[in-house]
Amino acid sequence: MPELIVIAAIALLVVGPKRLPDLAKSFGKGLSEFRKATEGATETLKESLHMDEIKQDVDIKESFEYNTSSPVTEGGKDATPPNAAS
Repeated sequence: MPELIVIAAIALLVVGPKRLPDLAKSFGKGLSEFRKATEGATETLKESLHMDEIKQDVDIKESFEYNTSSPVTEGGKDATPPNAAS
């Protein structure tokens, strides 16, 4: 808190009492726009990460489906019994 008072006093001396409200107003607008931009970037990043997770889930499911649809082999041979009908 004391640091803010010192900064405000220096700003008052440098800018002057007439221009200080305009400076504060423009600083507030700039800060607001910065927050909006960071929120937008955060949302974009979250959507990107979510899409990556969905893609990874789909890849895992496709891999699982591919592995379960192929016959199980042992030592390079088909695991079906030799007397089973083809």
